[in-house]
Amino acid sequence: MATYVIGDVQGCFPELQQLLNKIDYQPTRDALWFTGDLVNRGPQSLETLRFIKQLPASTVCVMGNHDFALLAIAAKAIALRKQDLLQAILDAEDRVELLTWLRHRPLLHYDPKSGFTLSHAGIYPAWDLTQARLLATEVEIVLRSSEYVDFLQHLYGDEPNVWNDNLTGWDRLRFICNAFTRMRFVSAQGELILHVKTSSSQHSHLLPWFAVPTRRTQQDKILFGHWAALQGKCESPNVYALDTGCVWGNCLTAFCLENQQRTVVACQSYRKPDPL
Repeated sequence: MATYVIGDVQGCFPELQQLLNKIDYQPTRDALWFTGDLVNRGPQSLETLRFIKQLPASTVCVMGNHDFALLAIAAKAIALRKQDLLQAILDAEDRVELLTWLRHRPLLHYDPKSGFTLSHAGIYPAWDLTQARLLATEVEIVLRSSEYVDFLQHLYGDEPNVWNDNLTGWDRLRFICNAFTRMRFVSAQGELILHVKTSSSQHSHLLPWFAVPTRRTQQDKILFGHWAALQGKCESPNVYALDTGCVWGNCLTAFCLENQQRTVVACQSYRKPDPL
């Protein structure tokens, strides 16, 4: 049995199928983990969501920012933008089933057997793994409850941008969600800098979340997606970047936990402007 972790698919369904063929994925033998952002930007989000939903129970999908956006658009918490390629899901006859399945996905997955932890954007530097798991659960409980529409209506915003254990209510849940699904750079004061998307910052006071010297998860093995500009390259030990920008015309990556080898397939069907 092998466990493969696949980077942000974002509706790149043909490439996902090619990748699964290349690794010889066998549902009765192997397990798949996904870094989140199953949907949007790519042309076949509906097909991607339907396919992953029907995979075996061993399949893991953590929530990404585009997955949250789909839920928020469906709940009328935010508007569908011109660039969003989600209408097919919103019009689908199995829309309710798909969206219900999606909002029951975790923000963080920890596997004690392998020692690997998966989240879409990473783990906020001030949190250790125990705290991160507890905080992820706080959001998951609300997202799976009858309060989920209220939560989605209060989700969007960049404040607060620094963690405080005393945060409460929507502010607390918004920060947790931003950290797990939108984080890239942080300041020396621990501020989430959410709108810088390049692979490096021109500002000396900003660091990638995984490069913060005081990061409390330095001994933990962390897998993440979200940051296509890194092109899968991360020099920090125990940190594995897996979003290799298939939707931008680059490639889709599978990472095998057992041998830590990567398998990639190139984008074949379309290209978009570089995200940088």
